[in-house]
Formats: sequence, C-alpha cells, structure tokens
Amino acid sequence: MRSSRPGIIGSSAIHGMDTRMLAEYFPILVFLGVGIGMGVVLLLAGGILGSRNPSRAKDSAYECGFEPFEDSRMKFDVRFYLVAILFIIFDLEIAFLFPWAVALDHVGMTGFLAMGVFLLILVIGFVYEWKKGALEWE
Repeated sequence: MRSSRPGIIGSSAIHGMDTRMLAEYFPILVFLGVGIGMGVVLLLAGGILGSRNPSRAKDSAYECGFEPFEDSRMKFDVRFYLVAILFIIFDLEIAFLFPWAVALDHVGMTGFLAMGVFLLILVIGFVYEWKKGALEWE
C-alpha cells in the first residue's frame, strides 16, 4: 500500500522488516540469555551449596603458599614483564595458525607462503630474544 506522502514507506513494510530483523537476532538473544542465566545459577549454587569453614590460615594473605615477606608494592624484575610479553606474542601466533590451518585449502600457495613469512619473522624474533638472554632467569 502506498503512503499519501512521497518518500514515506507504508507501516506494513516497516513492520515486516522489523520482524525479519528480530528473527535474525533471536538466536543471539537466546545465547546471551542462556549464558547469563547459567552464570547466575552457577554462582548462586556455589554460594548456597559451598562449604564454609573459615580459619585463620585460610583468611590470611599468602604468596605462593608462603606468608608475605615483603611489601606488596615492591618492584618486579623487568624480565618478568619481558617473559609475559613474549608469551603474549607467541600465544597470538598460535591464534593466527588455527584459522590458517583450517582454511589452508582455500588460501592456496599464496596463503601458505604468507604464513611461512609470518612464522619466519617470529622465529627470527625468538632467536634474537634468546641470544640477548631474555629467557635466562638467574
């Protein structure tokens, strides 16, 4: 049905588009609802069914099973941060390898060579860090 004003779409066309759009987003809403619901249910179940046996040892602060022996604001060694950064870099490398391996037949030789260059650059960086002593912990 045409509207009396030019350039305005009739309300039935807009209503039909809204229901199609909602139908496309409905699985996402269901997924979010189930995820949030499961999170709330599991947190409540743990709070209700969990045992409560407080003791002095359980309530004390600890570091790796030991009593704290220094100020909590002490400076960390730079090597700790360097190892953390290296872990993130090589973790991201693996994150790029999984989709590449799945789509290897679609990307062809060009994708294979591009990933080879990517891995070569990462290996060169790893060898550089190794030779500089970044992985030595004294």
